[in-house]
Amino acid sequence: MKKIICLFLLLFFNRSELHAQDRTVQGIVFDLNSKQRLTRVYIYNTRTGEGFYNTTKGEFKTIVHDGDVLVAALQGYGVDTVSIRSENTVLFYLKRNSIQLQEVVVRDSVKSPANQLKARQEEFNTAYSKGRVGDIFTTGGSNGGGGAGLSINALYSLLSREGRNARLLQKIIERDYRDAIIDYRFTNSLINRVTGLNGEQLKDFKQQYKPGYYFIIEANDYDLIEFIRKSYANYLENPAAYRLQPLKGY
Repeated sequence: MKKIICLFLLLFFNRSELHAQDRTVQGIVFDLNSKQRLTRVYIYNTRTGEGFYNTTKGEFKTIVHDGDVLVAALQGYGVDTVSIRSENTVLFYLKRNSIQLQEVVVRDSVKSPANQLKARQEEFNTAYSKGRVGDIFTTGGSNGGGGAGLSINALYSLLSREGRNARLLQKIIERDYRDAIIDYRFTNSLINRVTGLNGEQLKDFKQQYKPGYYFIIEANDYDLIEFIRKSYANYLENPAAYRLQPLKGY
């Protein structure tokens, strides 16, 4: 009887200690330079594999353990990480991406964006490992019949919450890579040479008429210049045709 009581007490205290590790932290995500709050930021816990978006006020709450690493990712910004210790408030400061490249029109100069993607893949190799679905169907079963079978590990990775959240982080990283390639060719200096725009007008035009990724990788220099000329003609006719409306409350 004593052994049963001791075993019960041991399990009880271990369980209490386990739950005591769970605690709620709150946080805010800021732009590093402007110090303005950033919204729709994806917060990812590398231990649990769970992720969520912060609120329209840039705030979030989540349950953590001491030692957890939280990752904040937003398209157009560098990823930031915070290691949880004893604090109850977490602040992320995301730096907007800027690719320091010579602004010339070239077709085969996408090495730096590619290297940037590779570096971020290596930095978050855990997310890429958890998010990789792999071959769902396998061939050549254990009976040597050569038939097609279902890979349980791949199916679990495809359906699990951890895998889904890891793949969402992958998508954010890869969207930044595509934006980097677009920005590498659709440059301020090229737009200025073709249209004569500069300052806020150039920024406004570039935001409204930013070309798509697949156009950029297929278009030659002539195609890109023609695209800018036609877009500029449309811009002169209606300067606000594709202008984004400001968010309410900002």
